[in-house]
Parts: sequence; C-alpha cells; structure tokens
Amino acid sequence: MATAVAADARRRYLATDMRDEVVALLGRHVAADWREEEHRARMLALLTSHTPFDRRSYEPGHFTASAFVLSPERDALALIFHKKLRIWVQPGGHVEPGDGSLCAAARREVAEEIGVALEEPDCGAAFFDVDVHSIPARPGEPAHEHFDARFRFVATSRTLAPNDEVEGARWVAFDDVDRFATDESVRRAVRKLRATIPGDGLEKEGRPPDR
Repeated sequence: MATAVAADARRRYLATDMRDEVVALLGRHVAADWREEEHRARMLALLTSHTPFDRRSYEPGHFTASAFVLSPERDALALIFHKKLRIWVQPGGHVEPGDGSLCAAARREVAEEIGVALEEPDCGAAFFDVDVHSIPARPGEPAHEHFDARFRFVATSRTLAPNDEVEGARWVAFDDVDRFATDESVRRAVRKLRATIPGDGLEKEGRPPDR
C-alpha cells in the first residue's frame, strides 16, 4: 500500500512540476509543416490530462523524450537498434521522476543507452521537433501513443558504449539514414535537422534535405 501511494505521489509530482516548462517549450516551437503542427496541438491537449508524463497512462498515451545526437564533426547521427520495435531509431524513452525536465530525460537516455558524452546544451535551443507515433500492444501493455519531444545534441567523441537495453548502436552518415530499417518519423526529423547544420550545403543549394 505504501509503495502504491509513493508511486502515485511521484506521478502527481511529474504532472505538476514539468507541465509549465513543457507548455512554454511547445508555445515557442514553430512547426515545420501541418503534420508537425498537429502533433504540437495534440501534445498541448495531452498536458490537460492528469498524468501526461506517466508511462502507465495509455489513453491515448504519454510524453517521451528522445535525442538526435550528432557526431563531433556534425556529419553523422547516433542510432540504436530497438530490441522491441526491431528498427533503428534515435536514443530516447520514458520520463522518470528524477529527470526534472524533458531535456534532462533525453540526456539521461543518451547516457544510459549509448554512453556517449555530450556538449552542454541550451535546452531551449536544443528542442527542435515533436512527433506523435503509435506503439503496438505487447504483454501487459495495450497499444498507445508516444508524444515525443525531440532534442538535438552534439557528442564530444565518437566512442559509443551501448548498454544491454539496446541491440546495437552506431554512427550513421546522413546520406545513409534511409538505408536503415527506421521509420518515417525518424527520417522526417533527420531531414529537418540536416537542413539546420551549417556547411551541409542543402540550404546553399536551395533544395530540400534527403528524400
């Protein structure tokens, strides 16, 4: 009983303590297109629910935080092979009571999943994308949605030390991302991210990122 009460208190703490910060982040965020704007609006609506950050909130889902980690040279992206989804994706996951912010949650996931050190970010500037995507049902967990806040970080080295929660981790050059078994939500964010990197050449040529 005491454990259940403590867990409920932690969920209430997350719901109240982080809500204002996330409202501010989403309020400043400029969506790249109508699809991302729809994701942003749904995230704002979710913040009116009782426990938007609780991983056990399944109707319709809960917030997550993920990290698009650039190599020190800014020419490649760190991807992990997700054991459950069986695709290559960016590091990320659920918000924990000790995180304090979505940015902190994303940084923690990087440390846990790939063990790479990051440059110290301006979390407001690092927040660059939002996405709502479906998670299939599995034993003990119904189908639901992840309301993902995405942050752009830069690694201080190329040394990756994946833990046992991921099946693999590697640096993937931007031109090679489409060859990996990832999904459109990741490819969309990579196209958006790549267009902001100085020296990539995309903005100079006046053409969109990789298709």
